[in-house]
Amino acid sequence: MNPATTTSGLAHYWAQGDAISHAVAYVLLAMSIASWYYIISKAWSAWRIRKSAHALEGFWQASDLPDAIAVLQAADSERVYAPLAAHAAEAASLRSQGGGSLNAATDPGELLTRTLRQEINRVSARLESGLTLLASVGSTAPFIGLFGTVWGIYHALAAVSASGTVQIDKVAGPVGEALIMTGLGLLVAIPAVLAYNAFTRVNRLTLAELDGFAYDLHAYLTTGARVGQ
Repeated sequence: MNPATTTSGLAHYWAQGDAISHAVAYVLLAMSIASWYYIISKAWSAWRIRKSAHALEGFWQASDLPDAIAVLQAADSERVYAPLAAHAAEAASLRSQGGGSLNAATDPGELLTRTLRQEINRVSARLESGLTLLASVGSTAPFIGLFGTVWGIYHALAAVSASGTVQIDKVAGPVGEALIMTGLGLLVAIPAVLAYNAFTRVNRLTLAELDGFAYDLHAYLTTGARVGQ
């Protein structure tokens, strides 16, 4: 057996590492697990949201508003579009019901606008959840891995210096093993960056559709006609 195969590699680097190098590896592992959790969960959610977006046309093809809301609720499994329509219809009916609340005393158009804005803000906050973590992982993981590499090279050179002899084969192995940490940092960061960009695009498209739906809904509830018809 070649001795080099038993004294080099990731297992050897891990065995020779100290608490700091191990901590760096654990941090990268935790960042990878967290980022992949959000990548998988948000990918599933984004797919369901894009699938339910086609129900918006079914909403406008319904015979009346309650049926339209029911159609949207049946298709909107992620509760993105249906709550907007339901709360807007509720806000539009508050004026006719009367009462002593501040909502009932507010101008119907202003109340409807505020309700739609609150629902859009709610959906926006929900869509953006997890994106900060993905952006943080994508921007910091390479530097954490680089720190692990620098620390590993420092210990490798310190060991060579302590031995009193400098030989290229004794330096190349430990330095190469230390570079593994940089590779791990990139392995953690690249999926997070790609996922962040993809989810940002999907969220922008979803919010644009939601804003257009809210505009048409506001026009229908205040004038009785959809914009463009």
